[in-house]
Order: sequence, then structure tokens, then C-alpha cells
Amino acid sequence: MDNNTTAWLTVPAPAKLNLMLHITGRREDGYHELQTIFQFLDYGDQLSFQIRTDDTLTLTPEISGLNFEDNLIIKAARSLQSHANARGKNCGANIRLEKTLPMGGGLGGGSSDAATTMLALNVLWQLELSLEELAKIGVKLGADVPVFIKGQACWAEGIGEKIIPLPDLAENWFLVACPNVHSDTKEIFSHKELTRDSQILNMRHALEGQAANNSRNDCQLVASKLNPEIGKTLNLLNKFGSAKMTGTGACVFLSVASENKATQVANKLPAELTTFIAKGTNLSSAHKVLFGSV
Repeated sequence: MDNNTTAWLTVPAPAKLNLMLHITGRREDGYHELQTIFQFLDYGDQLSFQIRTDDTLTLTPEISGLNFEDNLIIKAARSLQSHANARGKNCGANIRLEKTLPMGGGLGGGSSDAATTMLALNVLWQLELSLEELAKIGVKLGADVPVFIKGQACWAEGIGEKIIPLPDLAENWFLVACPNVHSDTKEIFSHKELTRDSQILNMRHALEGQAANNSRNDCQLVASKLNPEIGKTLNLLNKFGSAKMTGTGACVFLSVASENKATQVANKLPAELTTFIAKGTNLSSAHKVLFGSV
């Protein structure tokens, strides 16, 4: 792509769900060992990029209360700029964000925004870094960032960096409810009552449990204790099936048979509870836009 172009490239930054999340131990460095199944949703934020002929980065709109350089989108762009500069390239970009996903929701919005930024600028700046190289850079921004960079539903272990693709997961419909609370990941992982000794599962058994709708999220009890609204939302959705929290919350999801069924359930929930309906997808929508569906 010509570096003088003023065309905008718009790329989705999809949400993710943790279909299950077990914490199996705590390392000496304080990080937790976990096992989880990630799947993307056809719903999320949207980022647009316009390359510049100088090395300036802009981001609109500004996020109130967040320093420009502390924004994960800018951190992601800076991390690629350093690679471009090392090759003698002078790269900048104007970036626009359409924010849909709630912060502190467990849907991976910040990590997805960072990953989409890296994927898009790698293409626009013609850096030709592989997904593996991008993932190694991205993990420094957050443990979930490599999952979004690689763009496939997956089984993840370690602190989330050991990834095995799961291209054949059922792509179900989900009703996602977002309580109006911010769930603090650090607070949950440092809580004395957090389960840290779940039995280590092999992937096959975890997938069998997921298929039978017999799986859990080890962060759920502590998150509900810290934020009772999460527990209330789980109880509401449990009337219609087996609801679970994603990540460290606060969002809660219910797998449903169809989009129509999701709409029926949503219509029975309190009007003040924010919800959305989305389909699970095993290939990130960012990858579909940038690289096609294969």
C-alpha cells in the first residue's frame, strides 16, 4: 500500500468469551496457571486506521481519565513503530475507535483493540511480521493479546500463552448480559478465597465438559462476592439455562439454541440490564477482514 494514501482501513476488534476457566496453581512470580477455552463473538469494537507520512500517532476520541500513552491501542502501535524504526521506516497513523465493549467486562476489549491495532498496522506499514512474531510482542501488553493476534478459537494453558487452536468448536448463539459494575482483575486474582487448586484437565475432557454444558469459571464466586450484581445477573440468566461469567467478569453469558431464543430470553430480563446477542465464531472477524475467511 502506498504510504501517501489517505484511505481508511476499518477492522473489527471482536469480543471473546471464556467458555470455561480453571485456575490450577499460582507461580512464584504471582501469575496464575490456568486452563481455558476461548471463543470469539461476531460483536465488538471497531477501529479505523489511516497511515501518515510522518511518525505521528493520533487516536480519536480521547478516553477520559486515561493518559494517551497508557492506552493499549497506542502502546500496541508504539511497539510496532520501534520495529519499523529499526528498519529505517518512518511510520505513523491516525486511529479512530468505535467503543462498544464495556471496560472491566471480561470480554477482552482492551486486548482485542491492541491486537487489531497490531494486525492492521503490520499490514499498512508493510512490516511483514509473522503472527508468531506479533504474538511475542503482544504478550507484553497483556496475556490475552496473543489469542486475538492468532485469531482462532483455542485451548489455552500456562498464563494463557500456551495455545492450541480449536477450529471445530460449536459456533453457538449467546445472550450476553453486562451488569453495570467494573470487575477488577487484580483484585480477583489476589483474593484469598479464589480457587487456585482446580484439577488439571486434559483438553479432551475439558471439551467434553463444555459440550455437555458442564463447565465452570473459577473466578465466578469471588467476583460475585466482590460485586453482588454479578451474582444477581447469573441468577437471572440461570432461570433459562446454565449461565457463566466470562474471564474475571463482570459480563455473564448464556448459550442458546438460536438467535430467536436469545431474543425471547432478553425480552424477559429487566429493561435496565444491558444485554447483547452474538454468535460464537472460531475465526476472529479481524482476521476475516484482513486475511479472508481461510
